[in-house]
Amino acid sequence: MRQAKIGRLPALAAELIELKVDVIVAAPAGSAVAAKKVTSAVPFVFMAEPDPVAIGLVTSLARPGGNVTGLADAHADLIPKRLELLKQAMAASSRVGVLWNPANPSTAPQLKTAQAAARALGLAISPVDVKGPGRSDLDQAFAAIERARLGGLLVIADPTLGNHRYRIAELAIKRRLPTSGTHRGWVEGGLLMSYGSDFIDMFRHGATLVDKIFKGVRPADLPVEQPTKFEFVINLKTAKALGVAIPASLLARADQVLE
Repeated sequence: MRQAKIGRLPALAAELIELKVDVIVAAPAGSAVAAKKVTSAVPFVFMAEPDPVAIGLVTSLARPGGNVTGLADAHADLIPKRLELLKQAMAASSRVGVLWNPANPSTAPQLKTAQAAARALGLAISPVDVKGPGRSDLDQAFAAIERARLGGLLVIADPTLGNHRYRIAELAIKRRLPTSGTHRGWVEGGLLMSYGSDFIDMFRHGATLVDKIFKGVRPADLPVEQPTKFEFVINLKTAKALGVAIPASLLARADQVLE
């Protein structure tokens, strides 16, 4: 859901409660918080939340408690790896921008992880927030990125930014900026690389949790599941447009190379 409509989520969740649904599936990341605010009785399953404990959805991954369970994503845990891979594709610059959406509560912990991971890699992080959901908001963010003279860009997982992935890729290529996204959809949209979960497989698996709840299992007794398979994807067409020579060692590590 776009940033401008995030404020509607509690009301939309309340409408579902009035319809007396048996289970709510909350996606994308950030939307489950609204469901939790309006019901402590109706079971709900969240999808691809980066850190459900940190934002208060569950007490712990092993024992969620209450009426909530779901599938966590490893966005925060994967950020050091994403930065390490991006660094190898950058030129001599050690300055990396982090594009993020402060309106999404799941993004701030990821930004903190990026800042900590950057220090260990000898990188300097420059956070760039997207202040609204429109094209002009994104253009303003990239104007700030250009002024900062960055050598690479990491995009934090967020559905609003995901809606703009083609525009982000276009702006990154225009500025000759190697950019990393969170899953293969970003690379298919034109970004240079991604490292993350298989979202299609994750959402299919979410149906098994819903099925267990329908069969009588309480969400509190269903541990939050985490992804175990990750894929590294590189877009060689984008590399050529950027004028970036991808090291052979990096290509060898890729699960898929798009040409």
